[in-house]
Amino acid sequence: MINRNKRAVKLDLKQSQGCEVFLQLARTADIVIESFRPGVVDRLGIGYEHVRAVNPRIVYCSISGYGQTGPYREKAGHDVNYCAYAGISDQIGPRGGAPVVPNIQIADLIGGSLSAAMAILAALVQAQRSGDGRYIDVSMTDCVLAHSVTAFMTYAETCATRARGEDHLSGGLPCYAIYATSDNRYMALGALEHKFWRTFCETVNRADLIDKHWVDEAVADRVRAEVATIFASKTQAHWTELFADIDCCVTPVLTLDESIENPQLRAREMFVVAEHPLEGSVPQFAFPVKFSDFVFTIERHAPMHGEHTRELLTESGYSAQQIDDLEAAGVI
Repeated sequence: MINRNKRAVKLDLKQSQGCEVFLQLARTADIVIESFRPGVVDRLGIGYEHVRAVNPRIVYCSISGYGQTGPYREKAGHDVNYCAYAGISDQIGPRGGAPVVPNIQIADLIGGSLSAAMAILAALVQAQRSGDGRYIDVSMTDCVLAHSVTAFMTYAETCATRARGEDHLSGGLPCYAIYATSDNRYMALGALEHKFWRTFCETVNRADLIDKHWVDEAVADRVRAEVATIFASKTQAHWTELFADIDCCVTPVLTLDESIENPQLRAREMFVVAEHPLEGSVPQFAFPVKFSDFVFTIERHAPMHGEHTRELLTESGYSAQQIDDLEAAGVI
């Protein structure tokens, strides 16, 4: 799903000829993205200044755990570490419980991929207008930190964050929480607006809770316990059916297996099956964004390492003999 519709070149960048091939490919590129530790690409001879010398329009993006500067710049790390340093992990988990590892790589995907894509596209527009490229330094820790908006709003207001599971959107508000059902499944309640909370209370025959919408501390604990008792009295299927046609932000918490069969996601054509020469038929997510006058298709399977090396080098002007020589030397 990540590498489909791409072509792959395999180069030994520790050989000078490998760097020469890289720079030849970079001459006609719009974007270079690298994710080595800081300083590695410069030592190899393929850093921003090396590429900029042959292509002034290049947008060159370095994605790393902690960024190109600072005392942690050369530290090893993974998503769990970046979220931990950014104060994200401390906020994820139940009230009174330990932090949990979410089943989505928040720092990798939001802090790294999406933030880098946003920056690259902005720089690309500027490069197309001015003819001058840009160097982009993306720290996954910095970028995931900047997405912790709700917790930081609390800090800005009170000079302290709330405990795990106690901020407004992490479980502190009874109207915005996840509740267990009688069959050990869960329902999500997201009635942040009073009109939705009112409808919810009326639907479960608890008009006495209508004026207990945005409440704090002891009152919130009491209301949360009341709502928990309500949901715990019936199965998830019961609540799903009851709220199916009632517009108040009450939904079942589905497993991924159930999401795959969900009629809304099916209607949005969010799942496809693609063929791969080694893996056979592989289910995948479709491209999630819809564009006018564009139909997403999987035109290439995820490539094997170096699958398109000869093809791309030929397109870059290398002769068959030159490619054979590079292969014999172990450069490709």
